[in-house]
Amino acid sequence: MPMAVGVIETLGFPAVLAAADAMVKSAAVTIVYYGQAESARLLVAVRGHVAEVQRAVEAGILAGEQAYGGQVITHYIVPNPPENVETILPIHFTETSDPFRM
Repeated sequence: MPMAVGVIETLGFPAVLAAADAMVKSAAVTIVYYGQAESARLLVAVRGHVAEVQRAVEAGILAGEQAYGGQVITHYIVPNPPENVETILPIHFTETSDPFRM
C-alpha cells in the first residue's frame, strides 16, 4: 500500500502548530518532519495512506488559516514518492516518529 506525503508551509509558529495538531487529529497520519523553511516560514510533513493524507492536509490548511495571524503559504501532496526521493529528502519514518506510526 503506497504511503503518501503531505506538506504544509505556514508563516509563523502558531499556524504550523495549529496545522500539525489538526492533521494528526483528523486522520491516521504520522508527522515525519517539522522544520524552518526560511525566515518565519515553517513546514510540517506527514505520512500515511493517500486518503488519510488528503484529509489531514485539508484539516491542516483550515486550522492554519484560522490560527491568530496564521497564513498558509503553500501545501502539497505526493501520493507515492519513489524510493530515491524518500532516501534523499527527510520524509521517511525515523526512530523518533516510528512509535507514532499509523
